[in-house]
Amino acid sequence: MDIRQLRCLVEIVDSGTFTDAAIELGISQAAVSRNLLALERELGVRLLHRTSRSLTPTTAGVRVLARARHILAELDELVAEATSGHTRLRVGHAWSAFGSHTREFQRRWAANHPGVELQLIRTNTTTGGLAEGLCDLAVVRSHLDLRRFAHVLLTQEQRYCALPADDPLTRKRSVTLDQLRDRTLVIDRRTGSTTADLWPEDARPALEYTQDVDDWLAAIASGRCVGMTPQATTTQYRRDGVTYRPVRDAPPVDVHLIWNREDPHPATEAAVGLLRKLYQESSSSTR
Repeated sequence: MDIRQLRCLVEIVDSGTFTDAAIELGISQAAVSRNLLALERELGVRLLHRTSRSLTPTTAGVRVLARARHILAELDELVAEATSGHTRLRVGHAWSAFGSHTREFQRRWAANHPGVELQLIRTNTTTGGLAEGLCDLAVVRSHLDLRRFAHVLLTQEQRYCALPADDPLTRKRSVTLDQLRDRTLVIDRRTGSTTADLWPEDARPALEYTQDVDDWLAAIASGRCVGMTPQATTTQYRRDGVTYRPVRDAPPVDVHLIWNREDPHPATEAAVGLLRKLYQESSSSTR
């Protein structure tokens, strides 16, 4: 059995005649007949009732036809997936993509590269989905061994504290690490950029763990916890009950774009160039 036999069966039924099926498939009518007969011999059942006026599937043919359509659709999807590298760019991220630059990146990419569809994929893995094959590029802010990947440093983002909206610290324009030492800090150990190492060993806050940004925000809004996060989160995850304030004495967070060193996507260089330009423009406008 081979794929050509299945395609012939489906096309014969869809076209209604062997002649029309041959035209659609671009082969001879004799080849269509041979493929159908070979399929019937392989399966050991008759698949079509054939008369001079009609052509209909047998009971077995109905079952085989349904499976054949499914197999052919899966095959077409496999081919599309394998050949879409030049027509689709998937960018993975764990939480907040490119922050305030995300929308402009999407707009400029669509304008400059109309033939390459851009997809932003949120996945809660340490590599933003890159190691798992879910994306072609990934933006990461977590503590990751970058030696495994090709990478570029896009920027450094200031850290912000996420506070319950009624917290007394929200009355301040900024906060310090010491002001958070007696709080419960909710963190994502797998993809987050915050660890207890930001505080001296004898002055660390209590920790609570989460693995999802929505759960992180819910814990803060409830008043049970506070959070620490890069600036990008503050622009992409505004939430009722949560207020952000800069942490003035915390070190910034490195924002890297990473990709597979051995098999980079053809559009990698273009994506890196556009992102560097966006971050440079932002830096210039704040001077």
